[in-house]
Amino acid sequence: MLADKDRIFTNLYGFQSPGIDAAMKRGDWDGTKALIAKGQDWIISEMKESGLRGRGGAGFPTGLKWSFMPKESDGRPSYLVVNADEGEPGTCKDRDLMRHDPHKLLEGCLIAGFAMRAVAAYIYIRGEFIREAEALEQAIDEARAKGFLGKNACGSGYDFDIFVHRGAGAYICGEETALIESLEGKKGQPRLKPPFPANVGVWGCPTTVNNVESIAVAPTILRRGAAWFSGLGRPNNTGTKVFSISGHVNNPCNVEEEMGIPLKELIEKHAGGVRGGWDNLLAIIPGGSSVPMLPKHICDTVLMDFDSLREHQSGLGTAAVIVMDKSTDLVKAIARLAEFYKHESCGQCTPCREGTGWMWRVMERLVTGNAEKSEIDTLLNVTKQIEGHTICALGDAAAWPIQGLMRHFRDEVENRIDTYRAQAAE
Repeated sequence: MLADKDRIFTNLYGFQSPGIDAAMKRGDWDGTKALIAKGQDWIISEMKESGLRGRGGAGFPTGLKWSFMPKESDGRPSYLVVNADEGEPGTCKDRDLMRHDPHKLLEGCLIAGFAMRAVAAYIYIRGEFIREAEALEQAIDEARAKGFLGKNACGSGYDFDIFVHRGAGAYICGEETALIESLEGKKGQPRLKPPFPANVGVWGCPTTVNNVESIAVAPTILRRGAAWFSGLGRPNNTGTKVFSISGHVNNPCNVEEEMGIPLKELIEKHAGGVRGGWDNLLAIIPGGSSVPMLPKHICDTVLMDFDSLREHQSGLGTAAVIVMDKSTDLVKAIARLAEFYKHESCGQCTPCREGTGWMWRVMERLVTGNAEKSEIDTLLNVTKQIEGHTICALGDAAAWPIQGLMRHFRDEVENRIDTYRAQAAE
């Protein structure tokens, strides 16, 4: 269990003020000029050494991503874009980080922007996050007033500013290239890669897109040292992580914990346990709605990190833990997710545009059992034709929940079909 001294987000629950004076008492903006003075190569090297992997879902090494940005300008400015769209169902961590600890994110933007030689950062925030956007705007004003942002930021000789851009509430804009398109004022549709954003990003300039949590932890990592961060968690799965726990638990919450904590311990210690006790557990979606669910017997022992969950054919994703007890109609729950992905598909790629609607319609029939058993294999075959055949990962996100259901609970689906047939025969 994470010791209090190792917590990064000390105001996650908003017990203290989010304002700059309170933030500085908590250690934000402490020696930022000295960190910048150590230079771009040192910052990127420390981030690599820390082992931090992106906290937005994909888990790509953050320091490595920063190192892709050009060292020498060809005349084009470079930009940092922060993905604060947080549209993954079950995920609500970034919202609290921005509402209660905005200065961690702003300081992270400054340091990351400096490391990547960016001229400005754009925080692309989900349009529904009204209070969070207000908190960010206020924090930016406070930081500018203190000289921490703008011309000669923190007295470092580096000019840097941060702008908040409100999105219009589309899940697809959480994908980095669709986010860039939306930021440019265009329809939020993913771009083909290459070219990658580090070469051609927003307005055709070098750009890095990072999740809120990935950027917000950077100043603490640099202050306390890469060895401290990499000493938490497990090899290749280092550091702390904010988990969003929802569903059938006694105390739904966001909590910062060590990577690799057992899933059962996470739920029992922080979320008050499963409603009706651990034996009442049916399944858990461990990383936001787009990753495959896991049945109870796997949840008993699985660790909450990228590699452990991948070994069980699921994923950490955004670490949004959705708990489902025995009262849950799993088929109906997955049908509801299938409807979400059908609704949020941007329609650019044929497999996703046509496949998400088709999968949803089949799932709706499977809820009642009005189908043939052979259709289950047809459905799985279609998920494989969608998965990996689209520009962005929305196709995968639509396919995986259905694959997870059939992998672990196919008997339930087949029983429904038998029951429907028996009732129809009467």
